[in-house]
Amino acid sequence: MKVLKFGGTSVGSVNSIKTLLSIVKNEVDKGEKPVVVLSAMSGVTNLLINMAEEAAKGNEFTAQLAELEKRHFDAVKSLLDIQNQNPAFTRLKIHFNQLEELLQGVLTLRELTLKTRDLILSYGERCSTLMISKIAAQHFANAFFVDAADVIKTDNTFGNAKVNTGLTEMLIRDLQQANTDKVLFVTGFIASNDAGQITTLGRGGSDYTAAIFGAALNAQEIQIWTDVNGMMTADPRMVKKAFPLDELTYTEAMELSYFGAKVIYPPTMIPAFLKKIPIVIKNTFEPEFAGTVIKHDCKPSKLAIKGISSINNISILNLQGSGMVGKSGFSGRLFSLLAREQINVILITQSSSEHSITFAVNPDDANKAKLLIEQEFELELLANKLDQVVIEQNLAILAVVGENMKQTPGVSGKLFHALGRNGVNVRAIAQGSSEYNISVIISEYDLAKALNAVHDAFFVDLYKTLHAFCLGTGNIGKTLFKQLNAHAEFLRKENGIQVKISGISNTRQMVFSADGISLDDWEETLQNNGEQADLRGFIDRMKSMNLPNCVFIDNTASPTPIAFYEEVFKSTISVVTCNKIGNSGSFNQYKTFRDTARQHGVDFFYETNVGAGLPIIRTLKDLMNSGDRVQRIEAILSGTISFIFNHFKGDANFHDVVKLAQEKGYTEPDPRDDLRGTDFMRKILILARDAGHAFEATDVNIESILPQACLDATTVEDFYAALKSEDVYFTNLKEQAEAGKKVLRYIGMLENGKASIKLQMVDENHPFYMLSGSDNIISFTTDRYKERPLVVKGPGAGAEVTAAGVFADLINVGAN
Repeated sequence: MKVLKFGGTSVGSVNSIKTLLSIVKNEVDKGEKPVVVLSAMSGVTNLLINMAEEAAKGNEFTAQLAELEKRHFDAVKSLLDIQNQNPAFTRLKIHFNQLEELLQGVLTLRELTLKTRDLILSYGERCSTLMISKIAAQHFANAFFVDAADVIKTDNTFGNAKVNTGLTEMLIRDLQQANTDKVLFVTGFIASNDAGQITTLGRGGSDYTAAIFGAALNAQEIQIWTDVNGMMTADPRMVKKAFPLDELTYTEAMELSYFGAKVIYPPTMIPAFLKKIPIVIKNTFEPEFAGTVIKHDCKPSKLAIKGISSINNISILNLQGSGMVGKSGFSGRLFSLLAREQINVILITQSSSEHSITFAVNPDDANKAKLLIEQEFELELLANKLDQVVIEQNLAILAVVGENMKQTPGVSGKLFHALGRNGVNVRAIAQGSSEYNISVIISEYDLAKALNAVHDAFFVDLYKTLHAFCLGTGNIGKTLFKQLNAHAEFLRKENGIQVKISGISNTRQMVFSADGISLDDWEETLQNNGEQADLRGFIDRMKSMNLPNCVFIDNTASPTPIAFYEEVFKSTISVVTCNKIGNSGSFNQYKTFRDTARQHGVDFFYETNVGAGLPIIRTLKDLMNSGDRVQRIEAILSGTISFIFNHFKGDANFHDVVKLAQEKGYTEPDPRDDLRGTDFMRKILILARDAGHAFEATDVNIESILPQACLDATTVEDFYAALKSEDVYFTNLKEQAEAGKKVLRYIGMLENGKASIKLQMVDENHPFYMLSGSDNIISFTTDRYKERPLVVKGPGAGAEVTAAGVFADLINVGAN
């Protein structure tokens, strides 16, 4: 025999009632005689509470009562044949008349006691169960309505009554034995005391009713039919990647339920646990889905944790003072006081010095608890042995739960790393000695971000989501989006990473989406849905969205975004940039960026500052981190200058080669911006700093390629004219190099604590001799690579390779 409990959404509409009946009929067709426990229709309990409270205030309730009656009558009209409707209408009308009389009494007296409230609320389950039992009788004649108040007996604690288990089980067994041929449709949530007065079983009491019946009848299983596919790894409203669990132990399910998982009510499991009856959480709207089985003997799991639960909106109270240290019985006085006054303590943590106790309560109880403590410990407060009680509001609890935590080292480390990396401050920590649960108190504002970050950290079979905010939609930005879009599936499968572009801005417009902007049509989205660009506003919006695993990507060459880097780091957001202005500014700024990123546990990646997509900075850092010592760095780090000198040979003249480079798009509009070596200097400066030198830009000695007349020209046309007039100068350089079987190379050098960039002639023994096209090349001479330097060579310019470098940096953020 099975017990099937259906929640409010399962009885909330005509279609859901049809589905419910088909589920029950499927059991009946198998020869089963299930016990069906029903909740009130969705929203009805809240409506009844609202009507009662409004009546107590002297306000009218008739419109709401009419709405309630119409909802039930409409369901009867839709689902019962006309000839069977009148008996159902008559019984329902009696209930609604009784309810109206009750509410009128509350309105007259302007008083709502817990006893009256329970009686009013009972009509939700009475009406829904009566209605559905009448509809069910049309499909199978042995449907039988049961008012649970007749068989579940409790004490007089109205609102959350305690069940008299022995008497209740005897009455349920007698009921079942008298109706063995019937399908029982039972009202959930309600019971009665010895005087026959209606009581209720507390929040989620319909689940409890099902468990009570299941335990009394030694059921094969208890099925809880709801609107989700079982117990989820996290709240699916906040964690889109949450997924249903196949099975849980009773302990795990109770821990998850206690800390906010609303699929099942914690006391439900106690009767089932005592008799080892499996509880199955099923989805009324996807009945074929297996759901979650809660049972005694679960198979071994590879997961370190089973789920992440949470409670929104809690308050904590802090007590501290010397009067607590070594004072036996202090905690007993405190918590006995709170228990006596019916204040539920959700979580407790105490310092090992016994100097402070922190505990969490419902916000509605916080001020009452503070007042009670001040009264109880008045003498200690007056003697300054206790500090004033402090209440902290707007907090939340996040709990990771699982029996495997006990056998899995590093669970705490993974939890706090995920929280810390996302800037989530932990206000208090509690862990039971059973090690089934680690709970932390955090700001309610950070709860969604924390849940997603922790979920990504523990459920590694899923992909980790990075939320990227991209500045700049020029060639590099566009190419990056194209690459991300093309490789999205590969990233998920091979790297376990999903990149969501949550914000895009250029100098004209900006657009945001927490769910990610589609890279198929991002340009249309920016143009049609974007708002006026404002860099300050872009940064503020990025911060206020408070998403987990955030990355700020600067694909500009503007100095303006640099001013916001430090603020971004302090907001626990990583930075990936191809903008070299920040790292080549003052050394103090360079150091501040690194120190701030390190202090806040985020990444600062800028591989593209030096060699586009070439692994130059990463190679240098790996050498230094492994204990190697750099003796000398030689580099050609300008694709433009590389192209010019690789083509300045034979009959070519310098003027024509520069012109060709400009026509191919290798140079800036004014080629002198490249030939002055300023961009090259920034790259050498960044390398020098990463190699451990506290250099400023003035510490890099630049030897100009161009004669002064070329530099002094007022326009680009004048520059080319001056360049042509200096043809003899450049031809002499070329001929001198060729005479010595050498080539001209504009080389940056870092050696003996000095940095320089100058034009050199190198022979075939030099690693830069064979350089071709617009390639960059860098040579590291170190203690380990002394005889044969480590050389990195490849394309050092262009949107494709630069975007690929940004892409690689972004993936490295995801790997941390």
